[in-house]
Amino acid sequence: MSKIGYWGERAYIHVYRRGLVSRSLDQLASHPGTFDNLQELMDVTLELDTRYHERQKEKGGIQEKKPPAIGSNQSRPPQNSSSKRPHQKKNKKGKPHAALLNKDNKLISSEKERRIEEGSCTYCGGKHPIEKFFKRPQNNPWSSKGLNITLATL
Repeated sequence: MSKIGYWGERAYIHVYRRGLVSRSLDQLASHPGTFDNLQELMDVTLELDTRYHERQKEKGGIQEKKPPAIGSNQSRPPQNSSSKRPHQKKNKKGKPHAALLNKDNKLISSEKERRIEEGSCTYCGGKHPIEKFFKRPQNNPWSSKGLNITLATL
């Protein structure tokens, strides 16, 4: 496998390494030699990761989390009535909850309609119209073709 598709081997190795967790990158840094192809890098990464997880099991570091028993006296933070609704919560990276997206990573129609009815931004869910969203690109792909299509006409 000297070249894969259009990019070439080095590009695929670079993209693969960018997707690895820092633990795997640290282990690869201590690995002697370089990797000439993607398959070799994947094999070594898989071997190192498998070894890591086996070691964690030996040390007892990986424990399955069990739900608390019913009636257990476990404290929870109080729920604020003004807190965001579940459909507006965002994950660690600030992206909308996956349940609101279809397979093309676009808003499902019911969520889009809800945001339009509330006057919220259909892009981020904020309390402003999408036209005022500062991160949204302002270029209109149709303008170069002589068409003047805006969100209002859609």
